[in-house]
Amino acid sequence: MSPLFEPVALKGMRLRNRFVRSATWEGLASPAGEVTARLEETIALLARGGVGLIISSHAFVLPEGQAGPGQLGAHDDRLIPGLRRLAAAAHGHGAAILLQLAHAGYFADPALTGRPPVAVSAAVRLDDAARRELDSEDIARLVEAFAAAAGRAREAGFDGVQLHSAHGYLLNQFLSPLFNRRRDAYGGSLENRVRVHREILAAVRRRVGADYPVLIKLNGNDGIEGGLEAEEAAAAAAILEGAGLDAVEVSSGMTRHARHGSARKGILGPEAEAYNRPEAECIRRRVRLPLLLVGGIRSLETAERLLAEGVCDFIAMSRPFIREPDLVRRWQSGDRRPAACTSDNLCYGPPRRGEGLHCVTAAKEKKAP
Repeated sequence: MSPLFEPVALKGMRLRNRFVRSATWEGLASPAGEVTARLEETIALLARGGVGLIISSHAFVLPEGQAGPGQLGAHDDRLIPGLRRLAAAAHGHGAAILLQLAHAGYFADPALTGRPPVAVSAAVRLDDAARRELDSEDIARLVEAFAAAAGRAREAGFDGVQLHSAHGYLLNQFLSPLFNRRRDAYGGSLENRVRVHREILAAVRRRVGADYPVLIKLNGNDGIEGGLEAEEAAAAAAILEGAGLDAVEVSSGMTRHARHGSARKGILGPEAEAYNRPEAECIRRRVRLPLLLVGGIRSLETAERLLAEGVCDFIAMSRPFIREPDLVRRWQSGDRRPAACTSDNLCYGPPRRGEGLHCVTAAKEKKAP
């Protein structure tokens, strides 16, 4: 059997294999950010399909940090009962589950939040909308919000949390030289730009303890001129390793404005797979932490090679599981055909329209005569 299917430990979590469902905007929560039956069923399908570790959604830690409709929330104690059901949906079918914690910052949706988005630096203008620059009190409130959300995750039975510092969301904005033009203790040098991450990590540890897994999703490259690049991302990962971080998921790209988004199209052969490998290799040279790698992995052969060559320790995927939530079980049964996902990104349209995440291409194929 491939070592990918062997049980493994990650910061005390016993995982049945090395396959991770990377956090995905399911668009299935209620308008108030509450867990719904459809969201529970989505998580249960992934768990039944054999995924070892599920990273659920990008849950906003403050109401003004909401990025899109149907987004899961982690900002209020009233959400804990629903989060408890979500964790149970994974555990009931043998999977571990983390809650990804996020704040959209510059890219928050004012139509949903009812207020202008906040920015690391108000001087940065990538469009015509105005943003309010975070002051020291805002940052202290942000740190506490991440810690409180982590506490809710632990109370609800999640096996750990992941901090979202990728794809142009607020923590990524602090790290990115493009977005961060501050002249105080949170801007300028890399040590300053990673400061809020260290403060959040320390606050989370105070809330949930040293034994609770805390991971980060980190952009290895923003993919935009003036943005974060691999060497600085690796240096940031090393700083966070020293601050007590447990693992890094390596990603790249931004939701908007970048040369490429976080989910590239046209992954139709081995040569296009694992497009974040160079960033993972750069980070690997600087840290000893376990690495999760996401980005265009479509074949079992590529996944096995990444593990054998020491590029990463866990294989993370998102779009393939949208089309085939049972992909891991299919591969484990001996059917080694690549994932059926065509990387057309049509699956991101339904959540924007409030319909919930699903594979549009597969639905069309089912209807075809």
